[in-house]
Order: sequence, then C-alpha cells, then structure tokens
Amino acid sequence: MRRRDGEEIVTGSAQFLDDLKFRNLLSGRVLRSPHAHARIQSIDKSKAEALPGVRAVVTWEDIPDWRGGTPRNVRVLDKKVRYVGDAVALVAAESDKIAEEALRRIEVEYEVLPAVFDIDAALKADAPLIYEELQSNILPGGTPIYGPKCLKGIVHGDIEKAFAEADVICEGTAGFENIPNALPPEPPGAIAVWEPPDKATVYGTSQAPYMDKVSLYHVFNRELDIRCIGDHVGGSFGTKIMCWQVQSYAIILARATGCPVKVMFSKEEQMTSFTLRVGSRIQAKIGLKKDGTITGIQGTWFVDSGYYSFTTQCQVAVGLAEFMLFAQCPHWDIKADVVATNRNASGATRGFGGQELNSSFMPVLSLGMEKAGLDPFEVIKKNFVKPGGAYFWRNGEWYDYRGIDFSNAMDRGAERFGWKDKWKGWLQPTAVSGRLRRGVGVGIHGNADIGEDTAEAYVQLDFQGRATIFLCAVEHGTGQKTNYTRLTAEVLGIPPERVAMTPADTLVTPFEFGPVGSRGTYAIGSAVIRAAEDARKQLFEIAAAKLGVPPENLDTADGVVFVKNRPDNKVRWSAMGIDRTILGYGRFEQDFTMCNCLMSFVEIEVDTETGKSRIVKIVNATDIGQIIDPPGLENQLNACWGSAGIDGALMEETILDRKTGNILNANLMDYFWRPFSEIPDVENVILETPFPSTRFHAIGIAEITNAPGPSAVLMAASNAIGRWLYQYPVTPDRLLKALEEEKRG
Repeated sequence: MRRRDGEEIVTGSAQFLDDLKFRNLLSGRVLRSPHAHARIQSIDKSKAEALPGVRAVVTWEDIPDWRGGTPRNVRVLDKKVRYVGDAVALVAAESDKIAEEALRRIEVEYEVLPAVFDIDAALKADAPLIYEELQSNILPGGTPIYGPKCLKGIVHGDIEKAFAEADVICEGTAGFENIPNALPPEPPGAIAVWEPPDKATVYGTSQAPYMDKVSLYHVFNRELDIRCIGDHVGGSFGTKIMCWQVQSYAIILARATGCPVKVMFSKEEQMTSFTLRVGSRIQAKIGLKKDGTITGIQGTWFVDSGYYSFTTQCQVAVGLAEFMLFAQCPHWDIKADVVATNRNASGATRGFGGQELNSSFMPVLSLGMEKAGLDPFEVIKKNFVKPGGAYFWRNGEWYDYRGIDFSNAMDRGAERFGWKDKWKGWLQPTAVSGRLRRGVGVGIHGNADIGEDTAEAYVQLDFQGRATIFLCAVEHGTGQKTNYTRLTAEVLGIPPERVAMTPADTLVTPFEFGPVGSRGTYAIGSAVIRAAEDARKQLFEIAAAKLGVPPENLDTADGVVFVKNRPDNKVRWSAMGIDRTILGYGRFEQDFTMCNCLMSFVEIEVDTETGKSRIVKIVNATDIGQIIDPPGLENQLNACWGSAGIDGALMEETILDRKTGNILNANLMDYFWRPFSEIPDVENVILETPFPSTRFHAIGIAEITNAPGPSAVLMAASNAIGRWLYQYPVTPDRLLKALEEEKRG
C-alpha cells in the first residue's frame, strides 16, 4: 500500500511549519549569549526598540517567573546565562532582516563566571555551581512523570554473592561522550497566536502536540489555555518530543505584540542551542561465569545533561531498565548521577538513555569476555531476557516478561552474517590484506517502552461507509498515520482509501503521548484498533434491530453489514440514517511486560596507514510479530547507521571547545554526515513470531534500530587493530594513536 502522504511530500504540496501563512505574521529572533557562564549586569534595548518595524523586545525583566525543566528551575529567560547560545532577549519584527538588525542593536554587559564543560570538572568539590539553589552540579534524580518509585538506580540481590560466584571479574571505565546530533532536516520552530486574556494557539514542529500542551501549561504556571496543532514534521529522531523553549519564545512574543509570531531556529541554532544526545560514562565491575552467565553488575553511571534537564531523568530510568533486559543477572548495584555542565542541553534522541548506557557498558563487558575467552555473540544471546525472565522498568515496578524468545532471530542473523567463520577471537582481525585489516563486532538492544503511556483515539463512522480517526498524531516521517488507516480499515472491512484522519489538534483530538519509544504500533495502534472495534460494535447493535438477529451474528465488509453465513441478508451503513454518526472510543493503558529486540552484526575495515575506517557489512536481526508496514520497517532498519546511530561510533561528533564552551563544528560542512555515495551494505533478518499484543500480534522496532550499532563498531574496530578502544567515535586520529601505542608496546 502506498503512503497516503507520499505524493504530496515528493511534489512539495505537504504543509510544514514554514509553509503556514498568517495575516500580520511577525518574525521572532533570539539574542544568544557569547559566554558559557555569566550574569547579565545590564541590557539596553532602546536602540533596538527605536528601529522601524520592531514590534517588541523582551528580556527576563519583562516577563513573569516562567520555568521548565526537571526539576522545574529553568527560567524561559533569566538574568544568568549558562551556555554559549543561551537566550538573553527576544525580538519580534516585521521581517527577518529587521529582526536580525534589532539583535545587533541590543547592548548587554556581562559578568563572566567560571564554567565547567565536562563531568570531571562539574563534580569537583570547588566547581562553580550552575544552579546555586541546588547546592551541587548533580541534578536531582527521578521524575514525577514516572511516579514516586521512578528508577534512579538498580539495587537488587546480593552483589558480594555475585562476585563470589563469578569465575571472572573485570573492572573498567568507558563512555559514549561524543554527544552526536540526530539533526532532523527541519529545524525546530513554532508559530504562536495570542488571544487575550490568556489563550495561546501553537503551531509547531513537535512530534507530540498533546504533550506540548501539557508541558507549556506547566511552564506558564498553569495560567494559560494552550492549544497545540501539528501537521507534517520534517524528521525528529526523538529530538522534537520537547520543543518547549522555541514554543515559549513564540508565545511570549505573540503576547507582547498581539500578532502571530514565528520563531524558527537556523541550522546553526539547531546545532548549538537545541538538544543533543546525553553524554554517558560508566565505571563498572562485572562478574562472569565461564559458561557466559553474568552473575552481577556494580558501578556508577554518569550522565552529562548539559546546562539543564527536561527528559534526562526519564532517559536514566529507561536506560537502567533496558540494561536489565540486556543483562538478566540476579545481582545489581548501579547508581546514576545526572550532571549539569555549561554546554547546551541534552534531551530525547532515539535510543533514549539505553543506547548511551549500552554503548558505554559493552567495552567494559568485552574486557571480561576476553578474560574468560568467551564468544560475545553467545554471551549476549544467553543473557538477553527470555520467557520466564523479569525486570524493573522505569517506574520502579517489577514486571514478569511475557514476550517471545528472540534467540531464533539472533541465530538466523549470525548465520546470515557468517559470524562463526568471521569471529577469530578477541583483538584478532578477521582478515589482513597489506595495510588493511578487518574486524567484526556484535551488539544488542531491547526496549519495553513499546507499551509506554496512555493513548486515546476515536473512530467515527458515517452513513457513506467511511471512517474518520480522531488521533493527536503528526506525521514525522515514519508513515505511521498511513498505518493507522490500515489498522482501522482492516477492523471495519473497508478499503483504506475510505479512512480519513483529523489533523493533530488538542482542541479536537483526545490525549496521545506521542510516537516515541517504538510505541506507535502497540500502544497507539491498540487505541486505534479498540476505537474501531467499539465503532463496529455500535454499528452492529443498530443493524441488529433492522436485520432481526443478535449483534454477535453480524459481520461487515465494504460498507455493508450482513448476517454471518447469510450474506444476502444485509443492510448498508447508510441504514443507520443520515442524521446519525457512530463514535467509537479506544484507550490503551501502559504495559511493560513485552519488549522488542535488535541484534546488529558489523564488519569494518581499517586502513592502518591513514586510520580511515569503512563499514563492510551490517546485518540486523529481529523478530517483529506481524509486519504492518513492510517498506517502512525495511527503511527503519536500513537507516541504522544514520541520525546519531552507528555513525556516532565512526564520524558523528559534536566538538566542544573545553575552554570557551563554543561548539566548533556547528555547520554541515564540519559536522560529518555520511554522503549517499557511502551508504553501507545492510541486510535484515526479520522473523514474524506472533506477539500477545494487538489482534494483529505486532510490536514496534524503529526507535532502537540504531542502538546496538555503536558498541558493535567499537568492538569490531578493536578487533581489527588488535588494541582496545574506549572512546567514540573511532576517527582516523584516534585509530592512528592506538596503532602507534601498539607499536610502542
């Protein structure tokens, strides 16, 4: 089935935020700090306000104490700036050119303060405090969103017993601290329309309009009536689940001017002032048996959140929970510290905590597997959750796993990759040809957030034999809106072309958390399916009276209700009357008892003279239940290398000047992305074992498709050069340095 929006996207008729037109629409711009840490001594905005065409200049002195973050201590505008690019003032003007000139005319005096740019500096006893009211640069753990028992660490079993039972104990420190940027093509932006005295309508680039409504309601001290509307989104990769700051700027300027205001980040602002992936480092001690069983894990996970946190505590909770899927050991003692530093904030990115923790932990586990002489594929397969397993999830509750065994998919993936033949042992290349060496690695990831959070949907039937889905879902590139029409059409027995969807509008559509964590298929899909089933049930109750049979004896196809085994005894949907519509309601309550899984095998080739590496082959192996969208699934798996995925281990890196706080590669020339001419060979092994999920027995996979890859690449590169690598990405300079150290012994 073709995507419903495919033609309008490729012909350019799809409406993105930048296509929206409003009468008297003003241009909004942000004056940003040149300092990583400073107090604003004074702001003179008189010259900017005097410029013809300027409609408002707003500073922290002009607005109430509006805040966001976790904890809620981050002011929308503040008298203190905490990273290079922090917002100092907002301008609304009649054109982009006038707004930019107004920014240049604002005069600011700063008191520059000492700054901290990494975890080590931030945790020193005499480190400058980023937030004085917190008394430390370690941010409070937990989040109210996940409840009072939100996972802040894992303490379970008896860790001393675990090490006593182990045949091998290893300790080490490794990190995933290159903070790659997922960089969706469309920068974040918002248009706000103000309606006195306290209403604001926001059109945004967010992937989750209803959660924007909830977030902004709290940011503005529960004083505003917020309506959020979403349409096409030019990619997200998880980053656009939280766009509260750009939306707040637009609302503030619309309130100040009485006109619609658009604030759209430039590409440079997107790279320097929007959210990055969190920095991750773990100090770990691991117990292993000679048969590959992990007996226990102890350690501290340090998470660099940048200058503030909104979702980081959520990412920590989910990352820790995913850790338990990966390592089903009985004994745990893991704590997590969320650390604030003077760089732009981290936030949601696909992988959401688990990818960062997994990528940090695997190099340490590899030391133990080498010490015990174990095959990493067998160890990873052995310890991943299976029927009969259990784990804590993000809310601190204990769940018994009721999903499938992924071992068959793993074995099929290893066979397709040729793992048995290519694996030569730790720090041993698969092949050597002159200066070229090849190495292989394997990684795994899984996520039970496929069933996260509440979803609601309505399905309306009309007399013409058509259906309309009321769902607060935007199209952010995955084709899920098309899939919801498939599900509804299948339940109702009508062609998908006769199923429509309302726009995502919080005034019209019911609550929906947003398409995150691969929840689109199971969680959101369940709500849509149940709404369609409820509408179908109501339709049968109406038709039963006309056909003289009980509702359970009826079926429907192509807009006709008929008696089972007597298809000639029938009525059209129109028999319910033109003055009646049917509205079915569906709701999904969160369920963390199943997970998805992806195992990735990677082979890379390293040039020992230049340090350049290239991916030779990738094989992904998964079991997905029934495939709902075949090309969509293939595309998600094929893109495992991009958007802060596998290439986060090879080339993607945000380079931060640790003296000034400036990002040095905030452009698409110096921030390296793989060109299309270098897209690697990707093969996918996809099994379809039915899951106990929806009537279609399917689950989602997209969010984790890039998560196992980075650790597999680091393992493969280490094996290729015969020396352990602990730092991402494995750029030529780092590879050459490691090779030189090998020569020196």
